[in-house]
Amino acid sequence: MNIKMICFGAMALSMAAGSALAAGGTGTSALDDPAKMQPFYTDSSMKTLVGKGDFVKAWKAMTPDDQTAMMTACADEAKNTNPTNSHPEFCSSVKLNGGSK
Repeated sequence: MNIKMICFGAMALSMAAGSALAAGGTGTSALDDPAKMQPFYTDSSMKTLVGKGDFVKAWKAMTPDDQTAMMTACADEAKNTNPTNSHPEFCSSVKLNGGSK
């Protein structure tokens, strides 16, 4: 019984520590924050981007710090291009419609 409890405790600790480490020292990417990303999409699943005019409005409604965080995250994603990048259309729109001030 003690072995089971020790193993269960170790597993729980590793799961808690793993999720904390996965977030990194500075937290997750600005592109992974649903509150920041939702204004740029037409649906709750965040698959369809809004039109250019609405995109620019949503971009201008963000704080300069949030805009910088988004541009940095897009630049990092572009440097590390791989099949798991999930924001190529958004980052293209940032560059075309809002990212270059």
